[in-house]
Amino acid sequence: MKYGARNQVQGEVVEVKRGTVMCQVKVKIPAEATMCSVMTLDSLDDLGIAEGSKVNVVAKAVNVLLTTD
Repeated sequence: MKYGARNQVQGEVVEVKRGTVMCQVKVKIPAEATMCSVMTLDSLDDLGIAEGSKVNVVAKAVNVLLTTD
């Protein structure tokens, strides 16, 4: 599947925090960093994502903020 987003990296799911409707998925990526994604539980289940899953992180943002604090 092709995407219009240029910022893509592969990683491994290290944690899934489930709420009542939404969840937070933490992904370990190269350079010993992590990224998080929030999605519905339906999407999580449809994609079959669980701890240990290999996933692609695709980031497309209107704004990228840098801070010095």
